[in-house]
Amino acid sequence: MDTKILSLRPFIGAKNFDVSRSFYRDLGFEESELGPQMSVFRMQDFSFYLQRAYVKDWVDNTMLFMEVADTAKFYEALSALNLPEKYIGVKLTPIRNEPWGRECFLHDPSGVLWHFGEFF
Repeated sequence: MDTKILSLRPFIGAKNFDVSRSFYRDLGFEESELGPQMSVFRMQDFSFYLQRAYVKDWVDNTMLFMEVADTAKFYEALSALNLPEKYIGVKLTPIRNEPWGRECFLHDPSGVLWHFGEFF
């Protein structure tokens, strides 16, 4: 296929759409409302869609990996946001070293699991 890819935007669900919108804004994403059922969230050149839709099995199995330049620095910034204290269900897991690199984890208020890491 001969085409230039411009973006890849996953769709994720939200148990409580308004709480999740606030969470992602606090995380540092910029929100653009697309209507009452969906928003797009952007950080630098990357984005995803957040939907006012919740299917437990789907959301509980949604994982996203965001590669960062410095996992330790990113983890410190995440910790400083105090998201687990502000949002019910949010969990921040410290950095793990793996044979391929290192990563930390953040569960959003709906249960979506974010991996933030760097490769060796």
